[in-house]
Amino acid sequence: MDYKAQVTNSILSVLNDELSSAEVYEKLEKPKTLAMGDLAFPAFSLAKVFHKAPNAIAEELVSKIDQSSYEKVEAKGAYLNFFLDKGNFSNEILNEVLEEGSAYGQNDNGKGGNVPIDMSSPNIAKPISMGHLRSTVIGNSIAKLLVKNGYHPIKDNHLGDWGTQFGKLIVAYKKWGNEEDVKKDPINNLVKYYVKFHVEDKEHPELDDEARETFKKLEDGNKEEVFLWKWFRKVSLESFNKIYKKLGVTFDTYNGEAFYNDKMDEGIQILKDKGLLVESQGAQVVKLDKYNLNPALILKSDGATLYITRDIATAIYRDRTYKPAMNLYVVGAEQTYYFQQLKAVLLEMGLPSAENLHHIPFGLITVNGKKLSTRSGRIILLDKVLDDAIDLAKKQIEAKNPDLPNKDEVAKEVGVGAIIFGDLKNERTNNIDFVLEDQLRFEGETGPYVQYSHARAESILRKAGDIDLQGANKRLDDPAAWETVTALKDFPDVVKSACKDFEPSEVAKYSLRLAKAFNKYYAHSKILVEDDQLAARLSLVKAVSIVLKESLNLLGVKAPDAM
Repeated sequence: MDYKAQVTNSILSVLNDELSSAEVYEKLEKPKTLAMGDLAFPAFSLAKVFHKAPNAIAEELVSKIDQSSYEKVEAKGAYLNFFLDKGNFSNEILNEVLEEGSAYGQNDNGKGGNVPIDMSSPNIAKPISMGHLRSTVIGNSIAKLLVKNGYHPIKDNHLGDWGTQFGKLIVAYKKWGNEEDVKKDPINNLVKYYVKFHVEDKEHPELDDEARETFKKLEDGNKEEVFLWKWFRKVSLESFNKIYKKLGVTFDTYNGEAFYNDKMDEGIQILKDKGLLVESQGAQVVKLDKYNLNPALILKSDGATLYITRDIATAIYRDRTYKPAMNLYVVGAEQTYYFQQLKAVLLEMGLPSAENLHHIPFGLITVNGKKLSTRSGRIILLDKVLDDAIDLAKKQIEAKNPDLPNKDEVAKEVGVGAIIFGDLKNERTNNIDFVLEDQLRFEGETGPYVQYSHARAESILRKAGDIDLQGANKRLDDPAAWETVTALKDFPDVVKSACKDFEPSEVAKYSLRLAKAFNKYYAHSKILVEDDQLAARLSLVKAVSIVLKESLNLLGVKAPDAM
């Protein structure tokens, strides 16, 4: 039931067309605390109509309103505060959650529309570091939110598998590497060669010329360079997929930059045909003055292509292949201006999906305030962080619940979940300074706290035994449960809002709010007491378990039944 609509109708019943239904509905507010009611209407807007002080108007309206369907309605200052009937409300919400289960909050707003999500996108022959975590888990959570809102996401791991860095890597491998070492430990050895190249080229700048020549050989299809490139790509993907498996992240396509290498001519030709490509200092650019942007460089003076040339080809391919409802790029905030230029160029080209291209920016992960960098050798490997988190989770589980039968599996779910949740609880545009121990705490605003709250709910249900909740009366009159019940009601709105804003943190913050409300209720109420409200209380516990599990699922985090 739309309780805002119910309150709107109650207010309209004591007005004489002074406000429309839409105006009343829009003016309704949620009070700061539950003690002030569940919904409030400010009477300020009626002061000019009634020629009275808002306080007096509120008092007068309250005296006329039929309060039979509410717990009470009262005037507080200039506000009419509506307190919903707790029994009816809880019965309706708990029935809805238990009947719908994990589908609670599902909607079909997306009408099945395709949404390609450009996400993760590590560079071949470089390790997946903590710097890649954000794009991966934010993109994965947005994909889950899109499904929940009726869209069809297409997760595209747009690999960095082309460019002059491969000239540098091939030169470095030939000078300092060997096949046996790469076979033993591909990524760590390849990145050592890459870092060594950047150390050496400070003293020997001629190495850069050699790297450019080597990349030209690769572009021209030279057999040796192509063999090395394919080998580096294969061993890199094998390494990446082990980490993605730990994170529980899958992709629908791995089309990297190299895939679009032979598809750039079409985009360049469209720009030429539309008269958009103009010469500037020997290079080819698209002027973007009408967007208040600098010209977009499309081709260098020597005819060489750039990232944007390949991204134009990518956008054309996705537009043609998927007919997207939206096109999402989950890429760091430092690329915001670039994506403004890309979108402007695609709009000028007349690409149908350009209007719905969205850059989803996010802040940096730092460690001790320092930015991570592969080139400088200052990297923290994501694989090691995940392993450390799993080990720390296992130690805590050993201390808290040594008899837990599936400790290793739960430790993995808690450890990996802690890293994912620790990222996603932050608004994505914020920078994060990473501290492993803070993420793994079982108390406070952490993933393990929410997981533990879910496990607690499941433990209560196991202790209760086999009780049929489906047909039970779920009218819960206990005021201590009200904060939890109203939080459950908010979940569908959070699902819509988080998807609309591309903001997984809204779900993470919601899960913390629900977990805190439930734990407060648990601390102050005896649940397993044989009385006429037992089934209603257990229905609340079951509903909390369902919604906490689904909230975590939308973040890409598992919810163990015992911890």
